[in-house]
Amino acid sequence: MIPRKQSYGLFIFTCLLLVSTTYLFYLDFKSSKKDLIFAILDVGQGDALFIESPTGTQILFDVGPPRKILSGLARVMSPFDRHIDAIVITNPDADHIGGFNDILKTYNVDMVFEPGTINDSKVSKNLEAEIKNKKIQNILVKKGMRIDIGGGAVIDILFPDQDVSTWDTNDGSIVAKLSYGQTSIMLTGDSTSKTEKIILDNHKKTARQDLAGIKSTILKVGHHGSRTSTSDSFVKAVAPTYAIVSNGKDNKYGHPHRETLNTLAKFGVKVLRTDLLGTIIMKSDGKKESFIFQK
Repeated sequence: MIPRKQSYGLFIFTCLLLVSTTYLFYLDFKSSKKDLIFAILDVGQGDALFIESPTGTQILFDVGPPRKILSGLARVMSPFDRHIDAIVITNPDADHIGGFNDILKTYNVDMVFEPGTINDSKVSKNLEAEIKNKKIQNILVKKGMRIDIGGGAVIDILFPDQDVSTWDTNDGSIVAKLSYGQTSIMLTGDSTSKTEKIILDNHKKTARQDLAGIKSTILKVGHHGSRTSTSDSFVKAVAPTYAIVSNGKDNKYGHPHRETLNTLAKFGVKVLRTDLLGTIIMKSDGKKESFIFQK
């Protein structure tokens, strides 16, 4: 029979070994300071995207529905890290902001970016109050803004290009492009075909490839694969190699819709889905991408 003190000591040693192993795995996963990490977290029927620049800046695009985000973040962040540089709210619907209070209870957040669309739900109003109470810097985004996240990685805001406070929350969703070397990701939130057309029209007018370029390696498919998004003209302009769909298994909306999958297939785009693959993690050294899938 093992003495009580010895048994307790063995338990503590085992716990420390487990934490150390987890942290070493995390360090190995993060690799060098030359990689961009982009992850579509599996939060069910919602959006929660994690970005870490080569210099360690950490940004979330949306935080999914309630009680989902923390387990997702545990897959890509150190258990000792309790700081997030910024959160981008692409639209104020519950499947994009529901996990915000979970974040605020666990992490310190420096900034919040939002499009200016309004949702009168209790969840949205409570979030706005919490942002004010915690004195988090709140920034209204606008087309032309560039967020430098370090190490050569930048996020360019492509939409909104106007006041969207009276717009439908999906139509007024933030659309942005994340770029690092030869890797680029189109971040679409719940944007619709209406939004996509405005972006394409703006691109044709400006033709400023450094800021408003449309072509991207990866397309984060709009509105979880709904037929209201991912138009032929938009996919053709983006010309992605990969399309990533953030959706819940057997969701009641039938996302992704067959029409959307057909459009992507028409242009030879490889589709990756969270309902089938779990959390999808991409790493890029600026020249090539690699993927990890975590169920």
